[in-house]
Amino acid sequence: MRVLFVGDVFATPGLKAVRAYLGAYGGDYDLRIVNAENATGGRGLTEKHFDLVRAAGADVVTLGNHTFDQADTAELLERTTHLIRPLNYPPGTPGLGATTVEVAGTHVTVAQVMGRLFMDPLDDPFRALDDLFASLPEGRPVILDAHTETTAETKVLGHHVAGRAAALLGTHTHVQTADEQVFDGTAYLTDVGMTGVEASSIGVTFEGPYAAFRTQRRHRFTPAEGAATVCAVALELDGARATSIERIRWRHDPATGGGAEPGDGRTGHVVRAEGARAV
Repeated sequence: MRVLFVGDVFATPGLKAVRAYLGAYGGDYDLRIVNAENATGGRGLTEKHFDLVRAAGADVVTLGNHTFDQADTAELLERTTHLIRPLNYPPGTPGLGATTVEVAGTHVTVAQVMGRLFMDPLDDPFRALDDLFASLPEGRPVILDAHTETTAETKVLGHHVAGRAAALLGTHTHVQTADEQVFDGTAYLTDVGMTGVEASSIGVTFEGPYAAFRTQRRHRFTPAEGAATVCAVALELDGARATSIERIRWRHDPATGGGAEPGDGRTGHVVRAEGARAV
């Protein structure tokens, strides 16, 4: 089974890029997962933009710490199983933290947890993951989105699920890391990266953050415009375990609607299952 996971889609340029990429290459994958928590102006996801991502080919859409920034998201989460928020929100939070989809006769569970270091103090993500695995049948492929601020917490979450999940993939920092690996059948990457304008401060124009850093006062942040890069990973699964993980970087050209072709910046380094994971 081939799985595509697209990192944080940021504002209109990111939306255009992910729709173009899914239109061009979505058919290469059996399951397509997109983190779109920043798709609406960089903060949250409206139903309109959720529908655009779904129509482009996303099977499951994940959120994060901006889950409830838009007024209609809570109600949308109650109506669809194709949109999930962090699993470790307190009981009674609208929506699902995990969902199961059928892919070519195989049930695959997709879930998300949010870290607690420099983030909102949600429930324990480690315990939430243990409860999730306890609720699933043996041999179920599980793909996890770890929405975390620190590399250390993401790495330890990866250690926690090694041998149990098919993949744990970090989101939130908007900077793609280069530590992809497969260990004990679990594919891992500390951060998949941002699908948005790279010539920016993680999605917004430089002026606002630059002024804030220089003056230590609040300034308005404005989503950047221009060419966006799709940051993603491609996974190969054999049953409930990963056999490879591949980083993807694909630059979208908004003028033509296309982007870099395979062999010209679309793909990155491939790690096979025999690769060792640094501990």
